[in-house]
Amino acid sequence: MNTARPETFLAFDVGRKRTGVAFASRWLGRAEPQGTIQAEGDRRWPLVARHIDTWQPQALVVGVPFHPDGAEHDNTRFARRFARELRQRFGLPVFEVDERYSTTEALAQGAQDADAASACIILEQFLRNDLALP
Repeated sequence: MNTARPETFLAFDVGRKRTGVAFASRWLGRAEPQGTIQAEGDRRWPLVARHIDTWQPQALVVGVPFHPDGAEHDNTRFARRFARELRQRFGLPVFEVDERYSTTEALAQGAQDADAASACIILEQFLRNDLALP
């Protein structure tokens, strides 16, 4: 069994109409925006596959939104379905990250592409938390 930790990641801030994408590696230490996929439903998957083919990540990260009190809502379930489908389609490890306020933070930072910037925030949060693990 391979117990090596993944070194490269592709993150998704998934929405029903748009999905922000970011890439990072552990040695880089910060995420870089990779644009936004402007597609819904099954039309999204070939574009996701193109990003995965381009970046060859060892793992994927998906932002999962919650209400401020931690309660789930429709978009929580949507993001988790997206994460499950990523696992099934691409066979890569998929990590879920609580992404409350990532879009608000991206907009406050003046992001031109709030979706891709949110994906960066999600991925950097993951990297900070993951690096703290033993």
